[in-house]
Amino acid sequence: GAGAGSVASSVFGDVVLVTGASGALGGLVARHLVRGHGVGRLLLVSRRGADAPGAVELAAELSALGARVEWAACDVADREALAGLLAGRSFSGVVHAAGVLDDGLIGSLTPERVGRVLRPKADAAWYLHELTRGMDLSAFVLFSSAAGVLGGPGQGNYAAANAFLDGLAAHRRAQGLPAQSLAWGLWATQSGMGGELVEGDRERLERAGMAGLSPGQGLELFDVAGASAAPVLVPMNLDARTLEADELPPLLRGLVRGASARRAVSAHNAGGAGALRQRLAGLSADERHEELLTLVRTHAAAVLGHAGPEAVEPERAFKDLGFDSLGAVEFRNTLNSATGLRLPPTLIFDYPTARVLAEHLVTEVAPDEDDGGASDHEERIRRLLGTIPLTRLRDAGLMDTLLELAGVSSATTAEPVPEQDSIDAMDTEALISMALRETDLDDAARRD
Repeated sequence: GAGAGSVASSVFGDVVLVTGASGALGGLVARHLVRGHGVGRLLLVSRRGADAPGAVELAAELSALGARVEWAACDVADREALAGLLAGRSFSGVVHAAGVLDDGLIGSLTPERVGRVLRPKADAAWYLHELTRGMDLSAFVLFSSAAGVLGGPGQGNYAAANAFLDGLAAHRRAQGLPAQSLAWGLWATQSGMGGELVEGDRERLERAGMAGLSPGQGLELFDVAGASAAPVLVPMNLDARTLEADELPPLLRGLVRGASARRAVSAHNAGGAGALRQRLAGLSADERHEELLTLVRTHAAAVLGHAGPEAVEPERAFKDLGFDSLGAVEFRNTLNSATGLRLPPTLIFDYPTARVLAEHLVTEVAPDEDDGGASDHEERIRRLLGTIPLTRLRDAGLMDTLLELAGVSSATTAEPVPEQDSIDAMDTEALISMALRETDLDDAARRD
């Protein structure tokens, strides 16, 4: 509002440096500093400067509002280049909005990928701190991210870079210097880092209760933050209804209705796993498998944004269904909650299809089986073996072994040895059943 703008105007003064000015947030803030805060002179900095898309138009727009605008092409993570740009200049305010994303799980983050994210955030912020500390600044605002406060799957490098900005703000305040780090939540912009998110990423954040900030909401929070004395703030748009339903990061638990709400969430998760085990206890082996297959397909469909489990083909590899590394982690986490297990992050690679994963869950989730359960298990093995074509058994060199197990080549067998033609005429189930029957007899004889 106008009141907040007038307060912030006295904080920023008349000459402001904006880094990352060609990005979506940098451009929004540059306009807001002129329109809402009366800033008269802007030095807009990005790697491409005036050659960046939209840079000329932005300068013309701000000039029409009465501001003096200068674009500069500079890598602010290069201390020597930044020092050259700032030499002989003086500012009343700094807004550091530069940054890039390079998301990936920890195991995939090489030093190069970490450095790519740290440079424009952390390195540039430190150089701005060093090179402007002799100026009479009234504002030093760092655009950080909630990822550094709450964490985020696949954003270890980005979280570290932004946590550094939060620490730098506290460090400057301890030295009596102006500083504020704004750990932004998601912005609902169609360009910049918010615009780089694919639909699945947005849905994942929304399920966590983090909706996007509209430009108007974000700039309003920018003004409110400017009136606060806190060195680090987290401006974000939270859906309280989702926060009550999902497992929360520890720092957000105070936003729901006290400890009772947290106990309700925990009870719901525990009850889900317990109820699943009770359902499985009353089912046959085949029914247990089908129940868990439906569970796997349902959770996979939810993570992938499909309407229902029928969209997840049981025999199709997860990687071919559209899972990325972040989706795989979310899928593992939801199955952990539903089953009460501690499944590995590499779940979809260890068990690559819904059917194979369901087979694994049967062994992990199904209750201990009694003798009847053992019979079901044996029957299931017989049935699975019965699906193997004879040609595959022969090509794999297993035919002779099965015949030997069945005793058909032994001179002591009580039954005549089948001719080769009669063996080939037998179906797989009959052949394997004969082998298993003879094996059972041998086991019984050894026990006796």
